[in-house]
Amino acid sequence: MSEVKSSPGSPPAGGAEGFQVIPAIDIINGKCVRLTKGDYSKQVIYYKNPLDAAKAFENAGLQRLHLVDLDGAKAGSIKNIKVLENIAANTKLVIDFGGGIKTINDVSTIFNAGGTIVTVGSIAVLHPEIIEEWLLEFGAEKIMIGADVLYEQIKISGWLVDGGITIFEFIAKMLAVGAKNFLCTDISKDGMMKGPSVNLYKKILSQFPDINLVASGGVSSIEDVIALKHTGCNGAIIGKAIYEGKISLEELSTIN
Repeated sequence: MSEVKSSPGSPPAGGAEGFQVIPAIDIINGKCVRLTKGDYSKQVIYYKNPLDAAKAFENAGLQRLHLVDLDGAKAGSIKNIKVLENIAANTKLVIDFGGGIKTINDVSTIFNAGGTIVTVGSIAVLHPEIIEEWLLEFGAEKIMIGADVLYEQIKISGWLVDGGITIFEFIAKMLAVGAKNFLCTDISKDGMMKGPSVNLYKKILSQFPDINLVASGGVSSIEDVIALKHTGCNGAIIGKAIYEGKISLEELSTIN
């Protein structure tokens, strides 16, 4: 395992100190894109240089960034580490990075590239024992469990494969190995801008009230963000609504 640079004072992955607005940058071929319902054939490029988007978020006073290597998620190996390095070197954003993470060396690579939090999904579904090892090695605050959900069923491999487990069974398994921070994306809402799955998040938190939960998918207005805050979620991922001008960065900066 490669040496990991320390990052003292890193905030918990779930934003335990309060609700956080977390803008998203999804990367395909080094560019900032958004998909609709996870469909790789339905992508729109918003920034050729993702650093431009990251700097806009930082200049608006936002502190977190959700960075997803969609190429990596599809391929099963990290593909866009240079994007993470560039953003981390040129902003002070707290970055969580996901997509294609398979080994403990991958985790170390992300931390050494400037990531603060590693988001893992597919491997957590397929090999929970590996996640247990990583949680012990790096600490639960450094690992966020990504749960990509379609009608309460987990999807893996860039949302392309059925995970064979429900969101509730998955969270229970992850809690058993020491996880506490979760990111739940409702694929049916992703990129649709028709409102988030408030009821799903309420249901999750009613069963698991002690987890840190970040919600993702469907946010289309500042009212949606406020609704998610009221569910008890620790944060909300927002992507397309920002890029399409449905929510201004100024509005979001008042929520943090």
